[in-house]
Amino acid sequence: MGILRDFDPEIADAIRNEINRQAYGIELIASENFVSRPVLEAMGSVMTNKYAEGYPGRRYYGGCEFVDDAERLARDRAKELFGAERANVQPHSGTQANMAAFFACCETGDTVMGQALAHGGHLSHGHPVNFSGRFYNVVQYEVHPETHRLDYNKIRELAKENQPTMIMCGASAYPRTIDFETLGGIADEVGAKLVADIAHIAGLVAVGLHPSPISHAYYTTTTTHKTLRGPRGGLILTHKKGYKTLQKNVFPGIQGGPLMHVIAAKAVAFKEALRPEFKEYQQRILDNAQALAAALQNEGFKLVTDGTDNHLMLIDLRSKKLTGKDFEEALERAGITVNKNTVPFDPESPFVTSGVRVGTPAVTTRGFGPEEMKIIAGWFSRVAEAPTSEDVAETIKSEVKELCARFPLYDKLDV
Repeated sequence: MGILRDFDPEIADAIRNEINRQAYGIELIASENFVSRPVLEAMGSVMTNKYAEGYPGRRYYGGCEFVDDAERLARDRAKELFGAERANVQPHSGTQANMAAFFACCETGDTVMGQALAHGGHLSHGHPVNFSGRFYNVVQYEVHPETHRLDYNKIRELAKENQPTMIMCGASAYPRTIDFETLGGIADEVGAKLVADIAHIAGLVAVGLHPSPISHAYYTTTTTHKTLRGPRGGLILTHKKGYKTLQKNVFPGIQGGPLMHVIAAKAVAFKEALRPEFKEYQQRILDNAQALAAALQNEGFKLVTDGTDNHLMLIDLRSKKLTGKDFEEALERAGITVNKNTVPFDPESPFVTSGVRVGTPAVTTRGFGPEEMKIIAGWFSRVAEAPTSEDVAETIKSEVKELCARFPLYDKLDV
């Protein structure tokens, strides 16, 4: 492992510092997780050297027989994991998976519906600064102003009024169960195609701890990290009818050569997710989320929707007289990583926000349980009471490091 250190000490230092940050800090960003050593090994393999435009058996380059094996394994395992008829494992990210679904379902200028980013949706579900908001006529739906939950009656009304070609559902900051069956019914009523983005909840869906959209959606998109605990990348699931159109809209529609080292790592992650213990792991993620939510509420924090059904929660900090930006920075000084996040009907800008988003996949991966969730909530409270105190930050950072040392992340990982 000394080759990089000898050749490029600056990059080696950056990697080593990141190893230490992950090892001795608490990661609570809901969209992050820690992959296994086998996934890391596949990601760093010689498959990164191979150019493989096209699909298995139909490549535009020679020498693809072994990367074909890897991609077929990834596709087959993804289909088995989610109960889907077809899978495309080539998207480089969740947003590119969504782009392919948009292109497969719609023509430029078509009307589409998606959950507003400020109400828990995602940038690629129709936000004006994203391709999805620039290429299409977007009608965005919001959560209920009082419950902050999805209002399916209002979504149905909007769909009937606007007659969209496609309805995008799924979220990046929505702490409650999504009713894919009802959304599929709404899409059918207006002749639209439903696309379900399950990037955050894919691990839960895979093991049956969240309802699956597979039988209700025309396309189901996801990232392969987050709760699924694979490499950073994308995945699209569909049925036979939608597959051919999907294939050509991934390649050559929006991408050239696939990242074969990442696809190999996806195959490894899917194999891990097919093991019985993966469901136990997902259940621990949910148990930790429930424990953290309860502990935060006991410390006087306000949670959007007053709790969570999944792996994440949104903390509304207005009662604490804090912005999301200030609290994120204060927690980071204490060795705890979260991300600032808008809350529904937020008076602050997206660069400031009134809330933070927290999730339990990464802390669950390293072995934390409900007792550690109580400790974390206590640290949140101490930081909120003295967000600018260097003494409080340093004391908690030392306590965080001590706790993390009891739950080592990777054994002998260095550069």
